[in-house]
Amino acid sequence: MAQVILVSQFPLPYSKTGSWTTMYYNYLSSNHQIDYVICHAPDKVINTVKYQFVSETIIDKVKRKIFKKTYLGYLKAFKKVIKKDGKYIIQIVDNFGIIKPLQKILIENGWRENCQVQFFYHGYPPYLANFYGRWFFESIDEMILLTHDSYKVHKDTYTILPCKFSVLHNGIDTDQFHKISSEEKLIFKNQLDLKDKKVFIWCSKDHPKKGLDFILEVWKKIHVQNKNIALLVVGATRNHEIEGVHFLGKIPNNELPKYYQMADCYLFPTLCHEGFGMSLIEALHSGCYCIASAIGGVPEVLQYGALGRLIENPHFQQEWEDAIFEFLNKEEIKDIVIPDNLYSAQSWNSGMNKIIENAKNRF
Repeated sequence: MAQVILVSQFPLPYSKTGSWTTMYYNYLSSNHQIDYVICHAPDKVINTVKYQFVSETIIDKVKRKIFKKTYLGYLKAFKKVIKKDGKYIIQIVDNFGIIKPLQKILIENGWRENCQVQFFYHGYPPYLANFYGRWFFESIDEMILLTHDSYKVHKDTYTILPCKFSVLHNGIDTDQFHKISSEEKLIFKNQLDLKDKKVFIWCSKDHPKKGLDFILEVWKKIHVQNKNIALLVVGATRNHEIEGVHFLGKIPNNELPKYYQMADCYLFPTLCHEGFGMSLIEALHSGCYCIASAIGGVPEVLQYGALGRLIENPHFQQEWEDAIFEFLNKEEIKDIVIPDNLYSAQSWNSGMNKIIENAKNRF
């Protein structure tokens, strides 16, 4: 039976915030099919997998710097795991740089025919140019994307795609992120003195491409005409006060759900091609009405408007103003029913198991 090796550029479990590291942690804590994890030593280990830690001697560090062998430690760890006559499924997440040296070591040692390389890409647009990228797709056996729309873009971009493709939507812990009753929502609102207000929320890392400054300009215009609203900003601060805006800074992951749950509307003004949008599905499951940029994988996540309002031209402020006023002026917002298993950790786990089982059956 083939064994599965996950090569992670981050320690697992990962002590900092990360979307795919969180999903792998949830997966490795349940009914999983990973046999080995190759990574730097984490603060604590998961008992259901075997580890091969990445470590370097002084000589290794010198070689890595002088000869620019960035992945020398990973390859040394890999060689300690793999056996000559074994069959292996090798999982790589977003680490394009390791593919070429990994392919080289597999071929040089006669291991390539007994290995299947699965590459999980958490972006949306193609990462490599058409003809330059051909070596990459010839070096892997399967590319796993976050959305079908991303596959369509890859298919239209590359002249030759000599590998298999699969799609695995992101998943969240729906036991944490879920809708609460009106009474509970009011209790949470009262904690921030927002009892009678329509509450909006923005949640992300504070990068220009995430659209915070853009949406704050929109907010100033909205707030002039409607004072009975508030905007919670999670993950960012500003040096100056903006009327109606509450800058909450970084919030621990375990405290995030209540901020989504007290909010009425989630704003996702991304100005880049998002791969998926974890905060978007956290807000969806928490009962927020979602207004989001129609960019990258977002339309597929919102099922092309069935699960929220898509802004077709998100770089135009007027479209955001119109959408927010439309939300505020509606006497009643139709309740959107989100299936419990949609974008859940459980569905991600079962999808991962299916991808691994399919690969094992190809041996």
